[in-house]
Amino acid sequence: MGLSLNQKPMKYYLYARKSTDEDDRQVLSIEGQMTELREFAVKEKLEVIDEFIESKTAKVPGRPIFNKMIEKIELGGHSDNVGILAWHPDRLARNSVDGGKIIYLVDEAKIGTLKFPTFWFDSTPQGKFMLNIAFGQSKYYIDNLSENIKRGIRQKLRRGELPGLAPVGYLNELRHHTIVKDPERWKAVRALFEAYATGDSTLENLQKLSLSLGLVSRRTNDALVLSRIEGMLQNPFYYGVITRKGEAYQGSHEPIISKQLFDKVQRVIEQRSKPQKAKDNNSFAFCGIFKCGECGRAITAEKKIKKS
Repeated sequence: MGLSLNQKPMKYYLYARKSTDEDDRQVLSIEGQMTELREFAVKEKLEVIDEFIESKTAKVPGRPIFNKMIEKIELGGHSDNVGILAWHPDRLARNSVDGGKIIYLVDEAKIGTLKFPTFWFDSTPQGKFMLNIAFGQSKYYIDNLSENIKRGIRQKLRRGELPGLAPVGYLNELRHHTIVKDPERWKAVRALFEAYATGDSTLENLQKLSLSLGLVSRRTNDALVLSRIEGMLQNPFYYGVITRKGEAYQGSHEPIISKQLFDKVQRVIEQRSKPQKAKDNNSFAFCGIFKCGECGRAITAEKKIKKS
C-alpha cells in the first residue's frame, strides 16, 4: 500500500550501543552494529537522518546519548514521521523505565515505528506486546547476570579468595586465580607496619620510608599517597582476613604480618585520632621565669572575676 497524500515518508534515527559490563559474546561491537544497521537500511530503503552511538550500560536509566535521542523525538525536532533503527530491542533498553518510555512514545505516535534486523516489530497491539516481552527478557538477562556475579563473589569469599585486585604487597596470580605475596614488595609493606607500631612514625615518615624501600605506585611510579598508606595500615587482609560489607572471611592467602602487629598499629591509630585537649590561652607575665625568694617555688598566677 502506498503513502497517502498527507503522509510523509518515514525517517529514522539509528541507535547503536555496547557496554564493557556486558558479558554476552553474541552482542555485536558498536562497529559491527553500525555495519549491520547501515546495510539493513540500504536493503530496506530506510532513510537515516541521524545516528546516536554510545558505550554505556542500559541496565539503569540515565544514558546521555539515548536521552538526547528521546528528547529530540519528544520535542519533535523533525516534523517528519520518525522511527528508530537498532540492532535489537536490548540495545534500546535493559531497564523498565527506558523500555516503558519507548512503548509510551510508540503509543503516542511520537515514534512512528521501530526497525531491527534481528527482531520483528509492528505498531499493533500484538507488536507492542512482543516488544514488551523483549524488553522484559532483556531486563531478566541483566538481573540474572548480576545475581550470578554476586553469587560467584560470595562463593569466592567462602573459599577465602579476594574478588578483585590484590592490595599493595600482593599479586594476582592469573594462572590459578589466587593471590600471592609480591616477592619484591611484601617485606617493604611489613616494614611500614613495624615502623608505625612503634608510635614514633607519622604517615609522612612512612611515605619517605616506602620510597627508600622502592615501594611506589605501579601506575605512576610516584610515592604512595598518604591516604593509601593509611588504608593499608587499616586493612586486615595483611594478617589474613578479608572483610566485605561488614563480614569477615578467613583468607586463603599467606599473611604478611601477624594479628598482634596489626592490633598494635590500630591502637596507635586510635590514640592519635583522639581529640587533643585545648590549651589554656591565658598567659601571665613572669610565670615560669621568676621564683619566690623565700620558698624557692615558681611564681604562679590565676584569673578571678570581681563581683560587683
